[in-house]
Amino acid sequence: MSMIPLFSVWMNKNVHKEVQKVLESGFIGQGPKVEEFESVLKDYIGNPYISTMNSATSAEHLALHMLKKPMWETFDGCAQKQIWSGLEKDDEVLCTPLTCTATNWPVLANNLKIKWVDIDERNLNMDLDDLERKITKKTKVIFLVHWGGYPVDLDRVKKIVEKSELKFGFKPMVIEDCAHAMGSTYKNQRLGNHGNICTYSFQAIKHITSVDGGMLILPNQELYNKSKLLRWYGIDRETNKKDFRCEADVPEWGFKFHMNDVNATVGMENFKDVDKIVRKHQENAEYFDENLKSLDGITLLERKPDRKSSFWIYSMLINHRRQDFMNHMKEQNVMVSQVHERNDIHSCVREFRSNLPTLDKVTPKLISIPVGWWVGEIGREYIVHAIKKGW
Repeated sequence: MSMIPLFSVWMNKNVHKEVQKVLESGFIGQGPKVEEFESVLKDYIGNPYISTMNSATSAEHLALHMLKKPMWETFDGCAQKQIWSGLEKDDEVLCTPLTCTATNWPVLANNLKIKWVDIDERNLNMDLDDLERKITKKTKVIFLVHWGGYPVDLDRVKKIVEKSELKFGFKPMVIEDCAHAMGSTYKNQRLGNHGNICTYSFQAIKHITSVDGGMLILPNQELYNKSKLLRWYGIDRETNKKDFRCEADVPEWGFKFHMNDVNATVGMENFKDVDKIVRKHQENAEYFDENLKSLDGITLLERKPDRKSSFWIYSMLINHRRQDFMNHMKEQNVMVSQVHERNDIHSCVREFRSNLPTLDKVTPKLISIPVGWWVGEIGREYIVHAIKKGW
């Protein structure tokens, strides 16, 4: 058996042809292909407020940047009520340390304070009991990650936010990092439809790649309109022109975070296969669940009927001698990994370190095995057999 990789890049057979058309068109920046891709994404997610970005990291940076400004809701055509006071420099963002650094570094880039929340060892998502304990009057944002694609209990998060409003007079904003979760559902709805800000990734090894890219899903028209402006310097690309190249007044500066037509074309062609890709991940995960559930030395993660994971990765806990397990699987030509290092150990976030006992307990046991579309029936049987040999 040749090496079974932990990740592989899906590329639809028509990508090269369609990209060539764009390259020969003379228009390779943000243009009609970006709009076309966004229409595909809006139909798939079921939310009209979607802006594509050049990465999920940019989407998360922009989300936090936009929350710095107050937001108002208009009643009866004229009366206004402030529904968000805006972020200030030392406000806290409650974050999970078990994720890619791409989730948490935008918090630092926006001059906000990280407060770490411990993880739930049953699913590796944020521990919602610890989240509730750690909310203070300085907590303005809750930054969730759906580990491996397994959704956080969003109903419980909503109750925690409502309780915080009663105590402190405002609701913290919730941002969901859905980088692992293309195709995941909570209460039969795709992530991006539960009233929060959400980000997705189209980075190289995700379920769907656009080579690199991401999308930002907003809960209302105001933030959606702003995201379209601020992803491209704050310039209205549709109406804000004096002539062909010169823009009119720019009332609020922005970034260069937009997607281009080349990436959009790659993403759009690959997205034709999204259901097939996600289904294969899920079928492999179901096979592992069934065939590893009673194996000594391994703890499988939680599965609840009200949510469905897209299983970007298949994680489990190796209760003893994880390094021996990793060495054994390498000898069996199966690539395994923890995938993400805990973020709180890095020196650039030293000032935010705190006691996280469950994370301390779990990370030395955490491992992920190949689960993706490239793992066929023979491959998944081989992986189970290799594990059952023992280490």
